[in-house]
Amino acid sequence: MDDPRRVLIIGGGIAGMSAAISLREAGLTVDLCDQDPHWRVYGAGITITGPTLRAMGRLGILDAVLERGYTADGIDIRSAEGQTLFQIDTRSAALGAIPSAGGILRPVLHNILSERLLALEPKIMLGVTVEDINRDGPLADVRFSNGNSARYDLVVGADGIYSRTRQQMFPRAPKPRYSGQMCWRLMMERHPDISRRTFFLGGPAKVGLNPIAPDQMYMFYLEAQAAPVWRDEANQHEVLRELLQGYGGVLKEIGEGLNAQSNIICRPLETVLAGETWVRSNTVLIGDAAHATTPQLASGAGMGIEDGLVLGEEMARHAHVPRALESFMRRRYDRCKLVVDSSLEISRLEREQAAPKAQTAVVEKALAALSEEF
Repeated sequence: MDDPRRVLIIGGGIAGMSAAISLREAGLTVDLCDQDPHWRVYGAGITITGPTLRAMGRLGILDAVLERGYTADGIDIRSAEGQTLFQIDTRSAALGAIPSAGGILRPVLHNILSERLLALEPKIMLGVTVEDINRDGPLADVRFSNGNSARYDLVVGADGIYSRTRQQMFPRAPKPRYSGQMCWRLMMERHPDISRRTFFLGGPAKVGLNPIAPDQMYMFYLEAQAAPVWRDEANQHEVLRELLQGYGGVLKEIGEGLNAQSNIICRPLETVLAGETWVRSNTVLIGDAAHATTPQLASGAGMGIEDGLVLGEEMARHAHVPRALESFMRRRYDRCKLVVDSSLEISRLEREQAAPKAQTAVVEKALAALSEEF
């Protein structure tokens, strides 16, 4: 049955589209606006955990992700020289037959989500931002950059780590902060020696390789820096080649093969947790707008997808929007805080070059908790 309530979602990324899908499935009318007139997505490959694959199943996109991405259980832990140290079993009875890990190209995931969403016929407004949200009584009056206005029962801020919605809702909320690491990402053909997530520990920095398609993988290199460092993109391959000096095995091959055409992105890692509540009246923050995390647990996108699912479930369960948002917070806060806190703890251990077992112990504990139902 159609629900007469009307929802605005600000931001058409992973969290925003997930919420739009879930809310449309619940029968609500959904408007989604995104500031990019072309609805583009940036970035390379992303890692997907088993709990995220489970959430994708509930969102109705798992089959497409399995077909167009890559999955494999477990994590191989190797030394900086390339020798196998031990393995982490990521399987969990709570996941059933769902693979416990995988990867996919970010643009491919964007296409899968947008295709799923468009089939549900929401109203999409591209190249449009929200100028003002006036909360008066049970409805929110929203004024858009194109001069239009509308009234909504619920407004969802899914506009990322630098969220304008968060600034409007909570002017005193924490701002994104640098975590102490620069993250290098390199896209390349999948090496035949890499069949699942592989971490190289014990060197100057943590390095990882992850397949995202049968013929593709990406590398990350987490460079400790006291403050963000911005380098000339034309010379990034030379800097990364120097950073990989001293690593053996596959990483040695990768370093020697870097050139000016190599697909490299380097960005500072930032994080934010928008307080103990992400709700004000009938407006709520989700995804990176509420709890942006560093990538150590590969769960940022997963938490955004789960946010969207839970929001749809609670809106379907409760006719009263504030009650739905109260229930949403009960289900989401501790779980998302676990991801943010555990990721920062792993980041600290990486920067201190702690023993591999100490680093992976935090990973295993957090992944076990995340495998439980949410």
